Amino acid sequence: MKKILCLSLAIVMLVAGAIAEAQQPKKVVRIGYLSSGDPASDFRTEPFGRALREFGYIEKQNIAVEYRYGQGKPDRAPELAAELVRLKVDIIVVSGAREWIRAAMNATKTIPIVMMGVGPDPVSAGLVESLARPGGNVTGMTTLGRELGGKRLELLKEAVPKLTRVAILYDPAIPGTTREVKEDLPIAARALKLNIHTWEVQEGDGFEKVFAALNKERPDGLYVPGGGQLFNANVNGSLSLR
Repeated sequence: MKKILCLSLAIVMLVAGAIAEAQQPKKVVRIGYLSSGDPASDFRTEPFGRALREFGYIEKQNIAVEYRYGQGKPDRAPELAAELVRLKVDIIVVSGAREWIRAAMNATKTIPIVMMGVGPDPVSAGLVESLARPGGNVTGMTTLGRELGGKRLELLKEAVPKLTRVAILYDPAIPGTTREVKEDLPIAARALKLNIHTWEVQEGDGFEKVFAALNKERPDGLYVPGGGQLFNANVNGSLSLR
């Protein structure tokens, strides 16, 4: 939940800048909120509203938020995005995958769009020109998981100078993880003169078997991309490396 709140706070900073630019005397600024889910399942809605309040923006007082939910139907994205544009909102916040952001981009070239569900690489998705200079009317957040994989290995090497062998645990079901493990990390490892050994873990009952094997091999370090159950299992003490 902390990550969700931090994400919302960062997005609200962008929203606040757009609001300040758009505001006129006695004008209630309108925010369009476009979501691929529904009010019950969209986990970003509540922290987003809370973050707005922390910045002093209260619904029905100094802002109005137009919520539009796709109810899990991607084909509704163009219709809902166009509806928000017709309402002349001052900014559109998109809580959804790239097709929802693309729908907002197709609906307007002038209203600022803040993406909050695009995933790790909005550049390759064609949503922004670059991370440093997004261009157009789209901006937002990205996790940069794959791009930072090599940097994490570098930091691990700096923390443990004698590091030579690193075990990598990953769940192939987590989007983008397999590509990071198979393509990105080997390149970084060669540059750092590290030997890496990958271990695929998909089921909860597979943890103990893998951890037992790792304790026999005694790697110098452990790298766990993607988080989730794998990260929690390690933090909870299933693996002890000395």
